[in-house]
Amino acid sequence: MTSVLYDAPGPRAKRRNVLYTAAFLVVLAALLWWVYSALSDKGQLDWALWKPFFSGSEAYTTYIWPGLQKTLEAAALAMVIALPLGAVLGIARLSDHAWVRVIAAVLVEFFRAIPVLVLMIFGLALFAQYTDVSSDDRPFYAVVTGLVLYNASVLAEIVRAGILSLPKGQSEAALAIGLRKGQLMRLVLLPQSVTVMLPAIVSQLVVIVKDTALGGAVLTFPELLASANTMSGYYGNFIASLTVVAVIYVLINFSLTSFAHWLEGRLRRGKKSTGAVLGAQDVAHIAGTAATGADPAGHPSGIGDINGTKK
Repeated sequence: MTSVLYDAPGPRAKRRNVLYTAAFLVVLAALLWWVYSALSDKGQLDWALWKPFFSGSEAYTTYIWPGLQKTLEAAALAMVIALPLGAVLGIARLSDHAWVRVIAAVLVEFFRAIPVLVLMIFGLALFAQYTDVSSDDRPFYAVVTGLVLYNASVLAEIVRAGILSLPKGQSEAALAIGLRKGQLMRLVLLPQSVTVMLPAIVSQLVVIVKDTALGGAVLTFPELLASANTMSGYYGNFIASLTVVAVIYVLINFSLTSFAHWLEGRLRRGKKSTGAVLGAQDVAHIAGTAATGADPAGHPSGIGDINGTKK
């Protein structure tokens, strides 16, 4: 099978691909065996080191669960603040007013250029000198502040790029039927760009979860990785503790990614066209609704679906 961008491999290419695959699998197996042998020779695979995670709940209730709670609290709060703030900054960068665009651009580029760890350290110093936040709570607030400032600026660029990726005809058609700029953004551009932005937004949310570990490494924030370091010192099983924590991070981030894929598919299915053709009466109805803001039939904000179905 041949297309414009891809030529189906011939018999020789297929044999070559099989050889490459077999060679890769052999190298991968050798690498895994080397890792296993190295860990076994150092005694890192002894049952005594892994026993705390499979017999009893002390390791989970004393170390892992409290650290996981702090990680999820900081990540969730940062997500809740960064998402709307990033959306506002991204839309502001598309404003018709130059002073709004310039201020938004300066804020986005400034905070996007500073490493998130530096923002956390600055936040800790500011909370220590200019607020009454207790020393126990300062690391949490500093971590959330750094995550919000950095990730909101990144999300702003994602929102801006998602909106600009839509065909220009969408905006022209909406303006032609009388929609104002705010209505254009709220009813036409943002709903369609969500599916475009969703993968990038979710990948940034994964970054938020992982970056909470920076607070534990530098600011003594008792998140999951910091708890794992304390736990490994108590049980003397550094490799085992980090492996368990790595698996937990993978499960959390995989859950976020899976939810995003499900949501993206649901949004795409909901936006499939019915194939209906608008008649002159339908066009007049939509134009009248956009101009008056009320549905002549009595339905609130009865703007017809862009695919031709009435709401």
